[in-house]
Amino acid sequence: MKIHIKNGRLIDPQNGIDAKRDLFIAAGKVVSIGNTPDGFAAKQVIDATGLIVCPGLVDLSARLREPGFEYKATLESELKAAVAGGITSLACPPDTEPVLDEPGLVEMLKHRARQLNLTHVYPLGALTRQLQGKHLTEMCELSEAGCVGFSQADTPIADTQVLWRALQYAATFGFTIWLRPEEVYLARGGVAHDGEVAARLGLNGIPSTAETLAIATILRLAKETGTKVHLCRLSTAEGVDMVRLAKKQGLAISCDIAATHLHLTEHDIGFFDAHCHLKPPLRTQRDMAALRAGLQDGTINAVCSDHTPVDDDSKLLPFAESEAGATGLELLLPLTLKWAQENKVDLSTAIERVTSAPAKILGIDAGHLAVGSDADVCMFDPDRYWQVEAKSLISQGKNTPFLGLELAGKVRHTLLQGHTVYLAP
Repeated sequence: MKIHIKNGRLIDPQNGIDAKRDLFIAAGKVVSIGNTPDGFAAKQVIDATGLIVCPGLVDLSARLREPGFEYKATLESELKAAVAGGITSLACPPDTEPVLDEPGLVEMLKHRARQLNLTHVYPLGALTRQLQGKHLTEMCELSEAGCVGFSQADTPIADTQVLWRALQYAATFGFTIWLRPEEVYLARGGVAHDGEVAARLGLNGIPSTAETLAIATILRLAKETGTKVHLCRLSTAEGVDMVRLAKKQGLAISCDIAATHLHLTEHDIGFFDAHCHLKPPLRTQRDMAALRAGLQDGTINAVCSDHTPVDDDSKLLPFAESEAGATGLELLLPLTLKWAQENKVDLSTAIERVTSAPAKILGIDAGHLAVGSDADVCMFDPDRYWQVEAKSLISQGKNTPFLGLELAGKVRHTLLQGHTVYLAP
């Protein structure tokens, strides 16, 4: 179908575009920007007056809960939530049931996603069998099945020799290893940041050192092996400083932050609010300020939703017994815009952190709108406020610390390869 998107403010950070320009789409591809192609007769005209037109968002961490946890969410429900949030490409961690450690499971997941045809899904394969941290998976076979990288999800590898061998193996084939830095023994049994709030509430704490010690180990091994490593969801000021120095030294390191950690601290736990039980835990005001600054200066490459839908029963338990995680697909864009506004960051930079930057980490051709690229497009109203309520979320998971908050930035229209996959009511 030939589509003409007119009167919108087109922002494409990768290609340096931020101007009022029309976009022309045919056969699922961008065919022209600004000028009408010869002989182009649009079958659909979309008036984007007052809207930002940008590449479809790219999310680096979204748990889709299939296979194995369909009572928490389904692939269909979460992909519908993704496109409602303007997300057209996403990576899913391997901590499903069964774990994504066999090529057949990866192929099945990708086949299901293709059938739904809502969002491009890029699985991360398990780094070790059953995520047990003992035996490496067949990374080459998993890569051939469609995995874009290899991860332990939220299960750290305690045995550094296993981690060493994994990085050596990955370096041989040019694979990227995704690790959430956490020292397993320091974090054992912890549910909140090891600080004044945890002490007052009587909660077992996870010290900042659990993250920084793990980062130090990972960086040293990455330097020795030359492996590409992506650090998932930094949470500490010291961690940001360590990554900044590693990048200056030329290490092949990238990192991201969860959108929740841009806005919340340990004090938001309040009186045992289980919606604030997250991995990694919410930390101090100083940490949050460092994370915001690190994202602004590019030390932190991207923002992810860290989407983790949890059923109501698992969140109604006492804080320490509740399941960690928050839903985030529909909040990724407005929370990123909120950070940009509060830190006086220009809109193009904010959009870059959720489009082309994460696409580069995934190694995929997405997150931009160059002529010839897939017409994966997000159109949103940056000035439209909406209230986060359980009934307003399409995701099956309604668990978020932002319930009741008004946020600016509402997606109005999402295209996947030139086809409408979401249209706001």
